[in-house]
This record gives sequence, C-alpha cells and structure tokens, in this order.
Amino acid sequence: MEVGAGMATQPRTAVLGPGGRRSALLSEERRARAGSLRIVGPAGAAALAVRARQAKPVAPLCCVKASRGDESSHSSADEALLLKHKSEEVLFYLNGRCIYLVGMMGSGKSTVGKILAEVLGYSFFDSDKLVEQAVGMPSVAQIFNVHSEAFFRDNESSALRDLSSMRRLVVATGGGAVIRPVNWKYMKKGLSVWLDVPLDALAKRIAQVGTASRPLLDQPSGDPYTAAFSKLSMLAEQRGDAYANADARVSLGEIAAKQGHGDVSKLTPTDIAIEALHKIGNFVTEHSTTYGSGGDLHVDSQSRRMQES
Repeated sequence: MEVGAGMATQPRTAVLGPGGRRSALLSEERRARAGSLRIVGPAGAAALAVRARQAKPVAPLCCVKASRGDESSHSSADEALLLKHKSEEVLFYLNGRCIYLVGMMGSGKSTVGKILAEVLGYSFFDSDKLVEQAVGMPSVAQIFNVHSEAFFRDNESSALRDLSSMRRLVVATGGGAVIRPVNWKYMKKGLSVWLDVPLDALAKRIAQVGTASRPLLDQPSGDPYTAAFSKLSMLAEQRGDAYANADARVSLGEIAAKQGHGDVSKLTPTDIAIEALHKIGNFVTEHSTTYGSGGDLHVDSQSRRMQES
C-alpha cells in the first residue's frame, strides 16, 4: 500500500530484460556480488537468471514528508538517522539472512521492502515480478487469465525456493504466497515480516487505483470500495492464521495510534520501515541466534550459557 509520501531513495532493484538476460540498475559506486538464481515454471517456462548484490549499508537516507518547512526538514533528518541506527542494530544479528515481507495485496510490501533493502545494503526482489518475467507475461492478471491461479502459484513457489538459497535479500511476496505450506518452508530460512494493514484502508486504496491488476479483486461492476472490502474480508479470513506465522508483525493501526493519527494513510513508508526494523530487531535479539555462512542456525555461546544456567 502506498501510504503517505515516499522516500527519496534509489532502491537497488534488479531489472531483467527479454530472454532472461539480466540488466540491473547498479549503483556506480558499488559492485555486485552473489550467486545466480534460476526460476523455471512447471510447464517448462523460460529460465530466468538473476544475480543478487551484496553491498555495504548506505549513508543516511533523505526522508520526505508531505508537509513543508523547517520543522518538516528536521523531522525528515531525524527519521533518516533513526532508520540508519535501527538498521545498524539489526545487521549483525541478521548475518545475511533474507527478509520476506508478507501481507495482503496493497499493503505496501514493495514500497517498504525497497526502503529496507536500501538501508540494510540488501538487494530487493518482488516475487510477482520474478514470476511475470519467468513466464514471459506482463502481469499477474494475465497469467491468471491465460493459464490459471494454480499455474501462477506453482511458479511463485519456484521463485521463493530459489530465492531462499540466497542471502542478503529483501523479498516482497504476493498476497497469497502464505497459503502454501511449502512457501513457509522456504521463507523460514530467513526472517518473515507481516505488514498488517486495516482492511478499510486497503479497500480505499485499491478502489482508488483500480482492480484491473489484481485478478482476485477485479469486479466488472458495482461500487469499487464495497466490492474490494468484501473480497478483502473473505481473503483475510482465509489467510489470517497463515499471516500470523510470520516472525514479526508490523501493525499499521498500532503505529498510527502511537503517533496520534486516526488514519493509517497519515503514515509515511519511512514510519513503517522504522517499525519493521524495530520488530525485526526484537525478534533476532530475543532469539539470540546467529547464522553461519551456509544459512544454518546456531545458538551463540552467550545464549547457550544462559539457557544452560
């Protein structure tokens, strides 16, 4: 969900050209490092080779508020500094683990994911985009129409499987990725974060931008908000327990309440990214774990002594 004003960042998002050839938007001052990713659809879809980059955390980002003036500038600088500090706090404990953002369609996974990737020095991937590129179609809606939802889900699982073998990625997953247990098997190799957005806020945004790109919500007629809210409510009931499997939950309603807002649309993507880092930090420090270079889980020596005492 696009909430509030965006951030003035240059997210390191991989862009893939025709034929599966990689043409990434690389920062001139950093070079790429990582392994290859190969995604193949169940029906023999074209292979897609990509490389994830590993880079050092960047300098403080410039966060832009909707309002103007000196007070806004100070607030933006404070947010940027807080975002940087939060990222530094969790980087050691993450030790290269991937972060998977889950949540309903329109919840802001891509927007927030790009911010997290930028400040952590990670690469960003959108699993929906990877599937579109792998099967050679411009949208999820077209994949649903030409093939089926099951075909899309198979390719989605293939994408998550291959992403799970890599490190230092922030991945925005599709809204329905959580319904397949095998996808959780892949995501549990990293750390999962649920962006929990009130349904009325989601319905308002989706009604404003339209549902043509969202095959599970597209309605030929009727009030867009009412139709979107009804369908989102049904999907939330079906997926609620699955979203709750995430390692960390970021509630936009709770963030808005803490800031004295009655409407989550008042939140900026930066607000949400800061809270996500806070929740990630709580999770990794509470579990007192580190991960080896191969992604294997190890309890650190201090934690082990505490558990044995």
